[in-house]
Amino acid sequence: MALGSPRLRRVCAIASALLAVVLVLAGTRAVMNARSFQFYGGIVHRVETQDRVVALTFDDGPSEHTDEVLATLADLGVPATFFLTGRELEERPDLGRRIAAAGHQIGNHSYSHQRMVLRSPEFIAEEIERTDAAIRATGYSGEIVFRPPNGKKLVALPRYLDATGRTTVTWDVEPDSAGTSDAAAITRQTLREVGPGSIVLLHPMYGARQATRDAIRPIVEGLQADGYRLVTVEELIAAGTEG
Repeated sequence: MALGSPRLRRVCAIASALLAVVLVLAGTRAVMNARSFQFYGGIVHRVETQDRVVALTFDDGPSEHTDEVLATLADLGVPATFFLTGRELEERPDLGRRIAAAGHQIGNHSYSHQRMVLRSPEFIAEEIERTDAAIRATGYSGEIVFRPPNGKKLVALPRYLDATGRTTVTWDVEPDSAGTSDAAAITRQTLREVGPGSIVLLHPMYGARQATRDAIRPIVEGLQADGYRLVTVEELIAAGTEG
């Protein structure tokens, strides 16, 4: 093929176009999964602080295992932040009221836990507002922060959150996201990766997550032995602002 021939130029143009598509898709995926960046509004995955404070957060539910989690937290005397789904909260409003009455923070984890990427503004608004309403029905009166299902967001979701004054909260420590079935391993990873201002993500709400529920106590006790204080996400953000 002669250098500079029309055919070579076409091949080069096609190759360049394909490369551009690959780069755009890679960039889109990176932004969609980023824990500390979004195109609009505030996002928090940890806070910068000198204080040894950590926020323990739980995704999903409420479920039949909520009382077990609440009992463990009550026995330890520590607060947490529960990111609940609207559908499950509507199905078990009594459990939502118990979470609120115990003084824990409640966050919005969408209504249906569907990925909120490439969705219409109407879908996003319904998912968020319906869940906020279910959270307020529990008697919870604090700030409602938002955590995207699977941590995924792109354009429309952050834009809506920003327009309505909501903060996106992700995490920097996720010891059980791979479905680890060993409480000791979950505990070790958490204690190894945590630092001042960390946000720990756990999934204790469903039957297959007994290891996570069993890890809550040793995680808290290990953090406290290392001089950490457990706070809600709202308190953690305030600590970062003050620091």
